[in-house]
Amino acid sequence: MALLDQIQQDMVAAMKAKEQVRLDAIRMIKTALTKARADANKPFDEKAELQVLSSLLKQRHEAAEMFRQGGREDSARQEEQEALIIESYMPSAPTDAEMSAAIEAAVSETGASSVKDLGAMMKAVQARLVGKRVDGKVLSERVRARLGG
Repeated sequence: MALLDQIQQDMVAAMKAKEQVRLDAIRMIKTALTKARADANKPFDEKAELQVLSSLLKQRHEAAEMFRQGGREDSARQEEQEALIIESYMPSAPTDAEMSAAIEAAVSETGASSVKDLGAMMKAVQARLVGKRVDGKVLSERVRARLGG
């Protein structure tokens, strides 16, 4: 099922169940995806949808942190609830074992031996983790550590 179709069904279900926080988060997701689809000059695929969801997720985490710093715990909790709803539409993150296996396979594939090869390594590892939600910063740190950097 297409993501927008799933979101539409979930939005109707949230309305019927009178789940306001969930409804607001789903509406936000739908609006962001619809806008991104309209702005795209090329076909809108699953990768583009994931980028939109990742961006929304990052915004929610940053907002929660800012609210906490400002002493607004209730608003921070609401942002975290929205983040959980966004995450439910994203693919699962790779396990540590999957990430390690992808890094090792990429090392043998690319012959990487130093941090100079970081770009090629990142590309190879990401190609092996397609369909998973990968945090680029965490992946970069792990690849750097493996390459001795």
